[in-house]
Amino acid sequence: MALSRAERESLIAQYAAGPARLKAALGRVPKDALQWRPAPREWSAHEIVCHCADSETNGYARIRFVLAEKEPVLQGYDQEEWARRFDYHGQALEPPLAVVEAVRAATVALLRPLSEAAWAREGRHTESGRYTAEDWLRIYADHLEGHARQIETNVELWRAAQRR
Repeated sequence: MALSRAERESLIAQYAAGPARLKAALGRVPKDALQWRPAPREWSAHEIVCHCADSETNGYARIRFVLAEKEPVLQGYDQEEWARRFDYHGQALEPPLAVVEAVRAATVALLRPLSEAAWAREGRHTESGRYTAEDWLRIYADHLEGHARQIETNVELWRAAQRR
């Protein structure tokens, strides 16, 4: 179902606020908890931030392909494999945070003036099928918020583990 202009504006505002929300969550992580994983196959706060940079750069490209190309195919990727291959724990946190901020700022500027016709454009995602500009907005508006909550949960679990 198509979003109203007000709904899109609200999601764009949430999207724009994402980097600050992620940084605030990260700022509350004790140094000793940055690379702590709640379980063997779950990500640490450090890995979450690095994932966000990779995901946001994919999102940056996806919305542009949807808006500019005829019948674009948007490639999915294995985020777990990226985390392993790119050794997220071996990366400094400042560059991924800067990427997230820059990508979001550039994309907010792209989104705000879009026409109704632009919001109706679509492509095909290799994993989820039909993929519209509004689908993209729904997904990415909540992406950093969801990961900020994940970081906060990690901290709660780390603190509980320290008390045992």
